[in-house]
Amino acid sequence: MRIPDWTPALKEQPKELVNAILARRGGELINLDRALLWSEPLARGWNVYLKAVRSELPTSPKLRELGICTVALLTGAHYEYKHHAPDFLTAGGTQLELDELGAVLGRSPRNVTVSSLGEVEKLVVEYAAQMTLDVKVSDAVFEALRQHFDTTQIVELTSAIATYNMVARFLVALGVTPEQ
Repeated sequence: MRIPDWTPALKEQPKELVNAILARRGGELINLDRALLWSEPLARGWNVYLKAVRSELPTSPKLRELGICTVALLTGAHYEYKHHAPDFLTAGGTQLELDELGAVLGRSPRNVTVSSLGEVEKLVVEYAAQMTLDVKVSDAVFEALRQHFDTTQIVELTSAIATYNMVARFLVALGVTPEQ
């Protein structure tokens, strides 16, 4: 990491904040937390917001994680991919889908035809790719989303993809590396 790992000795933070993060993480801080805890307001807001995006949105966890993995692969956020690929698998995705997604995006990020994915999954990958690479999403892709998702689902999927674009940029800029 380009900055020192946060420790209480380097910068004290409120115990309830650290405990809240530990509770969300199952008792262990991860390297991302060790970067965020340099800023109390950032760590506090991040913990609440990312908990909502990761565990409180009812929109398909598989599609959410597929969008996040797409962002991670396109931005080179290896840390993000390492943490979210297992969640994609847990949510019903396959290793073949991940392998093919990585290969296709690595060769041609603007050609997101992944044969192992279904129609809706391909659409989510295209949406995430346009959001990540172009920011602007084509009318054709957005209209296709409307055929498969209601407004709430579109907002939630968009939020997850946008959020993890933010996360990727934070991780890559600070050089946050995966835990050993």
